[in-house]
Parts: sequence; C-alpha cells; structure tokens
Amino acid sequence: MTIPRRSLRAAGTLAAAAVVGLSGAVLTAGPAAAHTPTWAVTCSEVSLDLTAYNSKVTNEVTVTVDGKDLLPTETFGREFHKKLELPKHDKELTVQLVVKAGDGDNFSRDETKSAPVCEDATTPPPAPSEGTPSSAPSTEAPTASAKPSEKPSTSAPAVATPSPSSPDLAETGSSSATPVIAGAAVAVLLAGGGIMWSVRKRRTAQH
Repeated sequence: MTIPRRSLRAAGTLAAAAVVGLSGAVLTAGPAAAHTPTWAVTCSEVSLDLTAYNSKVTNEVTVTVDGKDLLPTETFGREFHKKLELPKHDKELTVQLVVKAGDGDNFSRDETKSAPVCEDATTPPPAPSEGTPSSAPSTEAPTASAKPSEKPSTSAPAVATPSPSSPDLAETGSSSATPVIAGAAVAVLLAGGGIMWSVRKRRTAQH
C-alpha cells in the first residue's frame, strides 16, 4: 500500500503547527507564573518581596498609606525587597501596593491591605498621665494648710498683753483725785474746830 505524498505533507504541517502552538502556550504561561508579588502588612511596617520579574524591562513599584506616599515610585529589575516603617497611628490605615510590570499590564498588580493599630503603642501613654497629677496635689495640700494654722496661734497671746495696763490707768485716775479728798477733809476739820470754839465761847460768856 502506497501513501500519497500530499497526505504526508499535510500530516507534517499539522504536526508542526501543533508543536508551535504548544511551545507558544508554554512561553506565554511561563512569565505569568513567574511574577510573584509577595507583601505583608503589620501594625508597624510593610514588607515587600517582588521576585521572578523580567529583568530585561523596567518594572515600577509604589506604596501609599491613606493616599500619601510611603514609598515613592521606584524602578526594579528581576527582584525587589524592602521593609517600610509605618507612621504611628491610633486608627486603622489603608496600605496600597501598585506594581507595574514592564512586559505587560496583565502582570501588574494593584492591591490594598489594612494596617491595624499597635496595642502596645496606644495603651501605656494614658496610664502615667492620669496617675501623676492625682498624687502631686494630694501631697502639697496638707503642708499648705498646716502652716497658716500655726501663725494665728502665736499672734493670739499678743492681743492679751494690753490688759494689764488697764489697772495702771485706773490707779493713776484715783491718785489724781486724792488732793480733792484731802482738801475736803481739811475743810471739815476746820469747820468742826470753828464750831467747837464757838460753843466754848458761849459757855464762858454764860458763867
């Protein structure tokens, strides 16, 4: 049995087309599986590990936090590794990663993650701020109240000192009245003597 040459040529052409198609599929699937943008977000930092990118093109990476640049746009080749420190925050932050692959937009990434609040950074500050002011005024209050209470007690006996001078004033007043009393007594004595003299004179006149 003989096979025509045309049928052999057609079969060879189909086989070649199948090989080319398979190789093309492998080539296109290879780069897609190679790009691995790995990144993690904690309460304090962002870790970037971008590997297996095409080193023959220019790739770009940008990281923003609540719309502000944490990592301005940087270019890289096959790999990019970096750790970024997040600013201190008291509420949850939104972290966005944008990777632009130079060999096609289908390999680019635009992802967002949330950065929680660090518990250790928020809880300690209020505790010392509340404890210190309450203890400080309590120690100063009793010392201030004790000092004024002692001062009036020492000044109280000073008011009582003018009291002994009052009897002296009374004595000086009585001593000023003694000449008047003495003069009255002398007048009484003189009047009594005059009366006695007149009585004796009448008696002698009768005899």
